[in-house]
Amino acid sequence: MSIHIGMNPILATIGSVEVRWYGVMVSLAILTVVVWTYFSAKKAGIPGDIVYTSALWAIPFGLVTSRLVEVVDRLDYYTNNPGEIFGFSGLTIYGGILGAMLGVWIYTRIKGQPFGQLADVAAPGIILGQAVGRIGCAINGCCYGTPTTLPWGFVYTNHNSYAPLGVSTHPAVVYELLFDLAVFGMLLALRRRLKTEGSLFLLYLATYSAGRFLFSYLRENATYGGLREAQIIALAVLVIAVPLLIYKLRQGEPKAVPVSTEK
Repeated sequence: MSIHIGMNPILATIGSVEVRWYGVMVSLAILTVVVWTYFSAKKAGIPGDIVYTSALWAIPFGLVTSRLVEVVDRLDYYTNNPGEIFGFSGLTIYGGILGAMLGVWIYTRIKGQPFGQLADVAAPGIILGQAVGRIGCAINGCCYGTPTTLPWGFVYTNHNSYAPLGVSTHPAVVYELLFDLAVFGMLLALRRRLKTEGSLFLLYLATYSAGRFLFSYLRENATYGGLREAQIIALAVLVIAVPLLIYKLRQGEPKAVPVSTEK
């Protein structure tokens, strides 16, 4: 017994352009992060225009880096199909997170706003947005898992799905979605206890990376020396985030005061 997924991943076709549920959910995920950050930043005394402008930096950086990581992960395919490189038919969450983080860091450096403070208020919204985006992955079939005989395995039956048809696979994206929601709850519970600037964001990075490393064993992806690309990135993030988090917690300095904008 398995769970059959027959929903068409294509919401609509406009001329030669396919509008997939995946794109709709990714857009909703981005909106979730922006809205969450705006209201959380407002409570923290960070001006709304800083949130809006940082989003204008984060979104393009995130999309480009997300696509770049996808191309590297499937380099053999894109080498044979170079015309498909420039598009957004395939994105990666890790690339999106790291790219958006880079964009916001550059903006906050220019603006003089503490990066860690803005990252802290955004952290719960980021992981919540990831959970929303994973709904699109589940419909799309793009992040299918390894074969399984478990009764909750996903069997995709729609020919527009990216998953192998008729094969019961681990619902890896659902596992990650539930994990994301658990991390979201943890961040909400700890956001007022972690007083050091940047500590909540570092906790998010470390926790998500640890979970992603484990869940990647249930995903069908190319491997590099026995590890999948996401696992290599997860290890790199853990090597950086965990020592920084420990340092921040031991440092125990208060969160930075936001820089207000002049009207």
